[in-house]
Amino acid sequence: MIVTDPIADFLTRIRNAQQAGHKVVEIPSSNEKKAITEILYNSGYILKYKFDDEVGINGIIKIALKYDVVSRQPIIRKLERFSRPGLRQYRRVSEIPKVINGLGIAIVSTSKGIMTDKQAREENVGGEVLCFIY
Repeated sequence: MIVTDPIADFLTRIRNAQQAGHKVVEIPSSNEKKAITEILYNSGYILKYKFDDEVGINGIIKIALKYDVVSRQPIIRKLERFSRPGLRQYRRVSEIPKVINGLGIAIVSTSKGIMTDKQAREENVGGEVLCFIY
């Protein structure tokens, strides 16, 4: 199966696994997806992750999803693709959107790598706004 938008596929697999109540989701690996996974972990949206390069062509990413202890609701409320292959969304550092007044994160692909909107403002770099997570 050829995926035309790997990041949308990545977000959809996480979204579907959460709706089904899965604890772990496996996603085909790429450097871009690995960077996004690390951002999700560092921001506290997932429990843990593992890069398994032995499986498949590029390997897989195993992500342990995080749920609220009391309500059993997923920690990630919404995963939303912003820029897409048909309409790339590039923003200057001053135009990078704040997600719910800074409560969520926007993931930005910059010349200095993939980072959160907050890191992009600190580094003073703009780039392609990939997605919003909150």
